[in-house]
Amino acid sequence: MGYSKLTSMSVRCCFLETHNMSSLLQRAIATTLTGGGNKFPSFSITKTKSTTSAQPAVTLETATATNEVQKLQHAKAMPDNRTSTATLTDTFGRYHTYLRISLTERCNLRCKYCMPAEGVTLQPKSNLLTTEEIFYLARIFVEQGVRKIRLTGGEPTVRRDIVDIIAKLKEIPNLENVGITTNALVLTRLLVPMQRAGLDAINISLDTLKPKRFEEITRRKGWERVIAGIDLAVQLGYKPKINCVLMKNFNEDEICDFVEFTRDRNVDVRFIEYMPFMGNKWQTDKLLSFGETLKLIRQKWPEFEALPNGPNDTSKAYKVPGFQGQVGFITSMTEHFCGTCNRLRLTADGNLKVCLFGNKEISLKDALRNNISEDDLVALISAAVKRKKKQHAVSQTSTFYGNHLHAPPYQASPTYPFSSSSSSSIIHLLSSNLKHKPFTATAARFYSSDSNCNNLTHVDATGKASMVDVSQKPISTRTAEAKAHIYVGAEVARLIHSNNLKKGDVLSVAQLAGILGAKKTSDLIPLCHNITISSVKVNATLDLDAHMVLLEAKVRCTGQTGVEMEALTAVSIAALTVYDMCKAITHDMVIKDIQLVSKSGGQRGDFRRQ
Repeated sequence: MGYSKLTSMSVRCCFLETHNMSSLLQRAIATTLTGGGNKFPSFSITKTKSTTSAQPAVTLETATATNEVQKLQHAKAMPDNRTSTATLTDTFGRYHTYLRISLTERCNLRCKYCMPAEGVTLQPKSNLLTTEEIFYLARIFVEQGVRKIRLTGGEPTVRRDIVDIIAKLKEIPNLENVGITTNALVLTRLLVPMQRAGLDAINISLDTLKPKRFEEITRRKGWERVIAGIDLAVQLGYKPKINCVLMKNFNEDEICDFVEFTRDRNVDVRFIEYMPFMGNKWQTDKLLSFGETLKLIRQKWPEFEALPNGPNDTSKAYKVPGFQGQVGFITSMTEHFCGTCNRLRLTADGNLKVCLFGNKEISLKDALRNNISEDDLVALISAAVKRKKKQHAVSQTSTFYGNHLHAPPYQASPTYPFSSSSSSSIIHLLSSNLKHKPFTATAARFYSSDSNCNNLTHVDATGKASMVDVSQKPISTRTAEAKAHIYVGAEVARLIHSNNLKKGDVLSVAQLAGILGAKKTSDLIPLCHNITISSVKVNATLDLDAHMVLLEAKVRCTGQTGVEMEALTAVSIAALTVYDMCKAITHDMVIKDIQLVSKSGGQRGDFRRQ
């Protein structure tokens, strides 16, 4: 039965038509509708989004038409604000509209491939994002163009406020879809209130259809509850995605069982290729490829056919004709989909991952807690997105954990670019809350109004520091460019190139530090005026052959004084950031050639270094 047919009908009537309902599901529905147990009142479904269970036969013409419609829908979702669009567009033209937010590290299962039987040591609560920080960051991302948010974990349903979180996220203007990835253990209890709160989509993690194997894998009972949760989701109008990680000698004997599961259920079973890493103690022989799986299925169902896919779909869609549901393949290893990736992840401890399978993260939590401005936060996010690689790579230093695409629930992240330690936090270094400010009453920057004076302009006749009034100077557009080099040596250059330094992405952080440094110039240089900067651009590039990082800054403002100091401060702070992030490898680094390249505007005229 399609979701649209459920409009204005009671759920009780809907469930009377179910022919594959488990007894546990029946008890859950009875409890819900009679007000027992959790005391949910009887209700009617309101039509929020139509999901059809019947799939028409796909011809070349209909597939082409569907793809054109999908492209138009994708274009329509693009925000009109070009600046916002640019924030989440990387250097390969990929526009990121999908954010996954991990709400917790905790889980109510103990899967063998995820954690030991006794559980794991969790991070202190203070290390995790607060609910308010989650909402704040979610709003920022949506304002920059995110249109879909998926809540993950750990297991997100262990959060007591999960329903309230969904409801609050649905209040964000322009956010079109809120989904959840869950193990479905408590779905029969929570799905009704979550739907009322506005939940749009459900992904369910399930690697076996055998109850005994489920208990062996998860070290917990509950297979029947998971199946009941899936059936409830279908009856409430959802088309749940069932995420199944395939592994040789583990669950490959159930591939056809999962396909059969779609015969009478409008579900999307998605086979995920296992990603072998050193960290999860399995080798490449566990990988069961897309091609192998497809061949096995077609031995039983030769008519197993491909369906059209959307522009950013990670899953290759297939279907057995006549079955209610469908099957998908997430081919992360054998046929990666990095070229159309539009996904970002926010971990429970506030780190932004631009690649779900990468080990490079940047801490938005530390930035927030050091009182970063909203504009600087957006710049930080943009810089991280623009450092995203063309495609993910299997790294020996990376680890893929259980619970499918969830964040590691039990291991603290290495060391992030904006860590809270004073030795590596640029935001901490440049925070407006510095304990010891050398000058706290610098009201303006003063220069001599005598353009022919060859003397120092910031000292009086007695040689003491003096501030010269520039209020009579004309307002004009001022620009300045500066550059600097830092020699880092062969080993550090190689680590920067491969992005394998423990503290994170050196070039991206140096770029952001330079921008922040330019904005904080008046706090660092005693007689510099706190001017309004209209533009700061910092570039950090690696010269691998020369073992050097090249730093360039261009600053612009419209005012009564120049921005040479802002440009010079930007490259200086960027160079110091490179040193700070690499000093664990070597102290044999040299910062050199800090210089003004050019300036324009002002009474003294233009300057360009020859």
